[in-house]
Amino acid sequence: MQTNRLILLSITLISIFVFTSFKGFAQNYNLTFRVDMSQQTLSPDGVHVAGDFQQQAGYASNWDPAATELTDADNDEIYEVTVSLPAGTYLYKFINGDDWGETAESPSSDCAIDDGNGNMNRQVVLPDQNRVLPVVMFDSCNAFVQFSVNMNQENVSAEGVHVMGNFQQAAGFSENWAPEAIAMQDLNSDNVYKAEVQMPPGNYQYVYVNGSTPVDAENPPADCTVDDGSGNRVRELNAEVGGMPEPTYTFNSCTIENTIPDYETHWWNDAVFYEIFVRSFKDSDGDGIGDFQGIIDQLDYLNDGDPSTTDDLGITGIWLMPMMESPSYHGYDATDYYATEPDYGTMADFEELVAEAHARGIKIILDLVMNHCSSQHPWFTQSANNENNYRDWFVWSDTDPGFSGPWGQDVWHYMNGSYYYGIFWSGMPDLNYSHEPVKTEMFNVAEYWLNKGVDGFRLDAIKYLDEDGNVVENTPETFQILEEFHDVYKGVNPDAFTVGEVWSGTESIVPYVSNDRLDVCFEFDLAGSIINSVQSSNPGAVETTFQNVQNNYARLQYATFLTNHDMDRVYSALGENNQDMKLAASAYLTMPGIPFVYYGEEVGMTGTGAHENIRRPMQWSANANAGFSTVTPWLALGDNYTTHNVADMETDPNSLLEYYKKLIHIRNGHTPLKRGYLLQVDNDNNNLLTYARIGEGEAVIVVSNYGTTDAEPYMSLAMSSLAAGNYAVTELMSGTTLDSLTINANGGFDSWQPGTAGVASKGTAIFYIKSGTGVGISNLATESEQFSIYPNPATEKVTISASNPVDGSMQVQVFDLNGKLLVQDKFNASKSTLNISSLKSGVYFIRCATLHHNEIKRLVVAE
Repeated sequence: MQTNRLILLSITLISIFVFTSFKGFAQNYNLTFRVDMSQQTLSPDGVHVAGDFQQQAGYASNWDPAATELTDADNDEIYEVTVSLPAGTYLYKFINGDDWGETAESPSSDCAIDDGNGNMNRQVVLPDQNRVLPVVMFDSCNAFVQFSVNMNQENVSAEGVHVMGNFQQAAGFSENWAPEAIAMQDLNSDNVYKAEVQMPPGNYQYVYVNGSTPVDAENPPADCTVDDGSGNRVRELNAEVGGMPEPTYTFNSCTIENTIPDYETHWWNDAVFYEIFVRSFKDSDGDGIGDFQGIIDQLDYLNDGDPSTTDDLGITGIWLMPMMESPSYHGYDATDYYATEPDYGTMADFEELVAEAHARGIKIILDLVMNHCSSQHPWFTQSANNENNYRDWFVWSDTDPGFSGPWGQDVWHYMNGSYYYGIFWSGMPDLNYSHEPVKTEMFNVAEYWLNKGVDGFRLDAIKYLDEDGNVVENTPETFQILEEFHDVYKGVNPDAFTVGEVWSGTESIVPYVSNDRLDVCFEFDLAGSIINSVQSSNPGAVETTFQNVQNNYARLQYATFLTNHDMDRVYSALGENNQDMKLAASAYLTMPGIPFVYYGEEVGMTGTGAHENIRRPMQWSANANAGFSTVTPWLALGDNYTTHNVADMETDPNSLLEYYKKLIHIRNGHTPLKRGYLLQVDNDNNNLLTYARIGEGEAVIVVSNYGTTDAEPYMSLAMSSLAAGNYAVTELMSGTTLDSLTINANGGFDSWQPGTAGVASKGTAIFYIKSGTGVGISNLATESEQFSIYPNPATEKVTISASNPVDGSMQVQVFDLNGKLLVQDKFNASKSTLNISSLKSGVYFIRCATLHHNEIKRLVVAE
């Protein structure tokens, strides 16, 4: 059965790069394709590569099978070609010949993605530097091996940390055991260095290097290494397609470290947030401007406080965009951090809003703009005039330092004979956090609002908080400030919540949610990939990004969304297509993470371009002024308010609003969708995205059809923590009760076809798997074709038996349900005993692997 795997088509950390929100001028870089043709009968027409890169590389058209020929200059049967391209993501495949009628490869989904028409294509990410791809066998997949080493006990060399081994030539490097070739990176400042390398499957040896010369290499103990034949102790790895990461060893030690944070959940994992622009939500006093009282009047629309009702939206958290005193319409430039915006109401009005929201079970978080304030703020006017010791509250220079910002903007602004720093524009000068009184004052601001009863903050533009020379984002100083800020807000309220805006790629965001800094950050890559997959009718983009997100963050601890107040509204981005909109909503409201709905998204508000266009008044009805106000609103209404509004959609059971209500209430009512861990569910259709959320002995399986035709899924789940037995099944979107599902001894199932009419094009089915007549794992067989484990449940030890003689060695690894590697060993015999005395009672996954076989089973450890 073909499987649609949630795979990570990642670049190696040899050429890792950081996504940013802003692009400079286009510069080309060399990309070298390489393919091993030793197992093929060569076509007389040569070997070619075709893809969507070709026009960018100067060829006449994309996907031309005859245009880009590879050559074998040294007769080693490895064919190569180098092209010049702008940085970006490209699809490609190799052809044995020069015509699609000849042999074009079709690699498996382990290293390729479906283009929506059944064609499997490889994907490459070209960073802002030249890249030589590892050699790959024609029509086959390489293994992605993640190396990871803990350097907490070492003084890290100024030359960096590296990994070397006898895999390097196979991975595309000039020689094996080259100590300086593969640099490892500490992505989240935890002293754990990682590198991901693509290589052909096989058994290899390696060691870590604290520096860049052979004498800097570790010499770990014999307990976890082998002799390389020269008296050196080296580590071993079995590189396989779809294999598990190498364990994180402590440098020069056999100690295995836990690099995946503990699986903790919090109140915000139960929440669905709603982003409100106060000025545009509801006007209560007839001045055309939204206000606090207007929100109070509409709280029952968001959540009426009665868990038994389903006619509200089901919102349990509100993010208020800036509501402090400000001269601008948007409020992102405060003039008084301790006062409410007069247009919105008094402090008493705000306090009433907090109290009324809390009475309905709704949390309130505020937009806190710590990076900058208004040029009209008294702090800045006194600073500009060098009065009352405020000069150093902002960054001043006697001359123009001359450097520009991340998107080419001027960041130094002239005033009174000097220049001050403001990354966004002259009206928003950056606060100087190197000046201790600034930090103290902003921490006081946070304490003030927490003591008013707010539940946390959304932190605007937080990656720019503190500069280091001309390095203006992601500085060590910023991370240090956030660690101090964490202590402040958790000290006031241990349950206070922070969500950061770090508009960057996933790898750049992770440090902000590490080392006790922020609780979560918005996941911009995932948001973009959801929209891209819906637009392209292909789940490939969201599959790849989703797996990367899962691999990088602490479990569940990131914020999901589609678009926000700085982006074109998602309904416009999706061509005002209701089915596409519902599909996108189904993704982020069922995936792990904390979802944020932008006001009006649920009724299909539109808007593109200038920010005002995407912040228009809420569309409550088709009446005059869209029900927002009794007078002309502060900003013109959206052009579709007469058809896309709350009042009309509440009367249509098939409307977008009613779909959002159903989805959110399904999420609120099922713990697996809020706090459950995620497992891949394999299926037989490349147009489907399928995954399970599992928690508290139950599961929810989500099946989304990104394709243009209906589909009847056949699904398999390798294993889970579910107890064996029969489970009741309900399709939650329709409320249909289906035939029961039998969960096997591994907590999984095979070739399950739910008894429904299938999943419609751009539709989503959500199956609730509820415990029924579980018989217990100990009553079911645990034998398999290749490996068996017994006893199961086990206590101190477990025996692993291979049905065939072991070729080489057998690696056995035990993981918890979060993917944390806890125990591992290697054996040369086909029957061996693993010591599990260090494991607490519970359910675990045990992986048994040889060169030719790999199997994962479920292990129960009893007291």
